[in-house]
Amino acid sequence: MSNVQVWSAGLVIPITAPSVMDGAVAVKDGRIEHVGARDWVLETLAERGLSYSERHFDGVLLPGLVNAHTHLQYTGMAEVGAKQYRGMSDWISGFNAVYDAGGLDWGKDAATGAQMLLEAGTTSAADVVTDPEAASALHNAGLHGVAYWEVMDWTNDDWKERGPATVEKALDAMPAPPAVGISPHAPYSLEADPLLDLPDLARRRGVRLHIHLGESHSEAEWAEGRTGELSDLWRTGDSSSFTAMRARGGGFSATQFVDQLGVLGPDCHVAHGVYMTADDRRRLRSRSTAVALCPRSNRVIGLDAPPVAAYLNEGNMIAVGTDSLSSSPSLDVMEDVAVLFDIARNQGYRASDLARRLLNAATLGGAWAIGTATGPDRIGQLQAGAVADMCVIDVPVSDITGSIEDVVRHGAGRQVETVIAGQVRFSREGSLR
Repeated sequence: MSNVQVWSAGLVIPITAPSVMDGAVAVKDGRIEHVGARDWVLETLAERGLSYSERHFDGVLLPGLVNAHTHLQYTGMAEVGAKQYRGMSDWISGFNAVYDAGGLDWGKDAATGAQMLLEAGTTSAADVVTDPEAASALHNAGLHGVAYWEVMDWTNDDWKERGPATVEKALDAMPAPPAVGISPHAPYSLEADPLLDLPDLARRRGVRLHIHLGESHSEAEWAEGRTGELSDLWRTGDSSSFTAMRARGGGFSATQFVDQLGVLGPDCHVAHGVYMTADDRRRLRSRSTAVALCPRSNRVIGLDAPPVAAYLNEGNMIAVGTDSLSSSPSLDVMEDVAVLFDIARNQGYRASDLARRLLNAATLGGAWAIGTATGPDRIGQLQAGAVADMCVIDVPVSDITGSIEDVVRHGAGRQVETVIAGQVRFSREGSLR
């Protein structure tokens, strides 16, 4: 029996190295041994005296996709995501009607969502968990990533009385692997004290943060209706939350607010980032905070498109998420990548590197967002020593540049194999050559 498995394809896209026509990746014990031209990889294995078996595809082999923002437990709420809404409040009404009716099996639905991720070429995810029954979805499916415990609807008084202990208990109950994190839901769903305390709680435990930010119109910046510095205003007794300050005329953005509270940082990534000014985007860059863009979810809810071209031109770290089936047609990251391509072009981004940068966002960018882009267990890249998380997309291979654009624009629904730590976790019958 061979202890080395080789995956070869018409095109291999390592992300962190030049793409290779007729390339191959050799895997041993769940990690990548060699990446390069197929002939070179096979010769190198022979020189080392290593036997191997080979799986060959005519399409494209790349790192496993990273879904940098989803809620797997809402997989059973697809009836909500199948409609079109007139904004956040309209969507929340539709969501709450189904959520409050009960009868949903969060654990079963999350498991179904995890299987959908595998079938879509996803090997790692940032899964936001609201109900404990859904906490084991990534763990049970053997997916990599971070399961974030969501914290929302806490007032300052309730938080001081029992908030930290409640969150600590929930985190202790989360199964591992994968990693566990904390997701303060959004500036409008938490008062100031929990938003101030949660980053410290997370950092003392050494876990990551993830927050919805700039998703709704109410989080955008507008002309100030009162004077005073934000850094002074949020500390005053007459403003208990972002919502309360906005009601009193404060025109600052939600991004400015959470930055003052210390939420942002290299251990945090945000979801959506639709309503962000140039100053907001600068704050994300200065804090080394990535943003997971979810354009199809924004479209279903009735929101504007995210400023994709601005993020790219200004050098923000971006990742890609699907959000949940309660606001998106599928859990296929590549569908969002294709939408982002069109948005960027419509917003005036004309550089020839667009497809490459968006493919980077769906792989290595997602790994950066969840803290797994470097170190011994790094993902989102095909390089020696990295964890062998990969996917194969069945698109025609011609030249490198054209094939990469085909993957970005037409790769959705054409994933034919998903590999996690060197193990085939999904394979579409008939795709192997």
